[in-house]
Amino acid sequence: MDPERLLNGLNDSQARAVTAGGGPLVVHAGAGSGKTRVLTRRIAYRIETGETDPRYVLALTFTRKAANELQSRLRQLGLRDQVVAGTFHSVALTQLRRRWEERGIEPPAMLDRKYAMVAQIVGRRKNVEVLDVIGEMEWARARMIDPQYYHSEAEKAGRTPPLDSDEFVEIMETYAQNKKRRRLVDFDDLLSLAIRDLRADEGYAEAVRWRHRHLYVDEFQDVNPLQSALLAEWRGKNDDLFIVGDPNQAIYGWNGANPFLITDFPQREPKTTVINLNDNYRSTAQILTLARAALAGKGGDLVPHRSDGPVPTVTAYEDEAAEARGIADAVRRTQDPSEGWNGQAVLVRTNAQLVVIEQALASAGIPVRMRGGKGPLATPEVKEVIRRIARPGIDFERAVQGFEDELGDVPDDQTPNEAERRANQEALLRLVKDYLAIDERPTGPDFMAWLATVQANEVHRDADAVDLSTFHGAKGLEWPVVHIAGLEQGFVPISYAETGAQLAEERRLLYVAVTRAERELHLSFAEERTFRTKPASRRPSPYLAEIERAIEHLRKGLDPSKYKAMAKEARRALGKTADKSAGTDDPLFIELRSWRYAQSKAHDVPAYVVLNDATLKAIAAKKPVSKGQLAGISGIGPTKLDKYGDAILAIVKTAS
Repeated sequence: MDPERLLNGLNDSQARAVTAGGGPLVVHAGAGSGKTRVLTRRIAYRIETGETDPRYVLALTFTRKAANELQSRLRQLGLRDQVVAGTFHSVALTQLRRRWEERGIEPPAMLDRKYAMVAQIVGRRKNVEVLDVIGEMEWARARMIDPQYYHSEAEKAGRTPPLDSDEFVEIMETYAQNKKRRRLVDFDDLLSLAIRDLRADEGYAEAVRWRHRHLYVDEFQDVNPLQSALLAEWRGKNDDLFIVGDPNQAIYGWNGANPFLITDFPQREPKTTVINLNDNYRSTAQILTLARAALAGKGGDLVPHRSDGPVPTVTAYEDEAAEARGIADAVRRTQDPSEGWNGQAVLVRTNAQLVVIEQALASAGIPVRMRGGKGPLATPEVKEVIRRIARPGIDFERAVQGFEDELGDVPDDQTPNEAERRANQEALLRLVKDYLAIDERPTGPDFMAWLATVQANEVHRDADAVDLSTFHGAKGLEWPVVHIAGLEQGFVPISYAETGAQLAEERRLLYVAVTRAERELHLSFAEERTFRTKPASRRPSPYLAEIERAIEHLRKGLDPSKYKAMAKEARRALGKTADKSAGTDDPLFIELRSWRYAQSKAHDVPAYVVLNDATLKAIAAKKPVSKGQLAGISGIGPTKLDKYGDAILAIVKTAS
């Protein structure tokens, strides 16, 4: 075959990535830039030019689905099933099985689910969630932290274990001993054992490296330290390494993934060639303008190749029920008959937010499909409550009251896992309250029948339906029309994101959500949201301030490609006039900017008409405690002092 045919339809950067010789080669592939196309074309091109023997190619992905997609594309390019493509875990398992067979060792059994064993070890310890223990164990394993080093590493990372540190270490050690005694291995063990074998026998390691001498790694920004260590062993001193990923889509920090593994690769290995794919073939210029704003101008320099589309919208709703109904109306209004319902998705930050949206879409007769999971009602903590309160023959209302009493007040020191479980249970409680409001003689079986009607519009994966997903679940997918809901402080960024790294990842999550849209993008938030049975005022996400500025730029008919330069100049000018002791990451400044955004939406004026960033920074720096002090800040005249003074002072007082 003519290898040049594999360059057809590629732009210059893509063609360079396909044909570049030597290595290591790192490709930064922005959203919608043709990452998989470049990866598969490079494999095929090097095989057809004779640079690579397909039998010695190893392509690593992160999901079985991605591996199957890679194999399918290679077959379409004319290659047979000679290339090894799989996940880190599947390739490690294959390697281990061969090793065990060669050495006459009976393979251990796989422990697919850790829950039962860990639950047995945890025993009857009060206020300890087994899933939290498992999560902390996996945090340590992903970072290759042995039990004896857990205390110091957890302290360095600011971790709070789900129980006393000494007890947690004891559980880790007992879990490892139980597996060994029963000859069981879990998925993390597959990687650790593969590393152990390679490090223990240099001859064996060289044979494995010879077998996998051409290495390709997809989604490299998702690699954690354990996977990175295994890749290093597979690679040895071999420079025939091709890695592709997007640092702006690094959203798995909880699993140990670190975007610096890809961004700093050239610093670790100076021989590295870096190629950037910045041409976006998915989204309109208007959507990409908002993608840049989501990252606050730090990255996301994508060049659009689609024709212009409508300016994205931001809508404030009275509460989450109104927001859900508004989204249902927008979904029906924007449906393209040629695309069906499949052309749209509703994305949220947390699983629990999907319940009220699914309800509204069901009421509107719109079919839905859950992506990346079955939704909050299918989680173990919710199914357990449903079984308990909906049993036939018990007093349903009394059981519900007992469940509500168990929830109690929100603890001050919730872990992320605890917060997610609680949110899912509160979503169930909201549904229960909706049911109680319409049934004068409620029973468990009748509630289950009513609940089935709420979920009646959820359809099979292959049917025509609107996709509902979290930001995480949407990664790797795309739709012509995307609705992003719940853009409120506490969701975006999530309430437990505190460190700079966590907040940066929250921005990248929003960027991932925004860049799923091809043609239309609609954002929304609720000004009030009910938690359990109590309505609470909500502030818009602080990230919306920059997004709103981008939308204003677009509404004026200005060139989308000029937005980044304009925003950068505006930030530079503000930086000169503002007190630099109050930076854009100052929590008080973020609070003030969220308040300002709500005011601008309420009065239908641009945010800067309320107060500009320089004034907000000065307020955050000086922290005025009286109207007299506030009046001394540049930008606060008599009218604004009278109109906004009390609200600003209340925010300053709360933040102090």
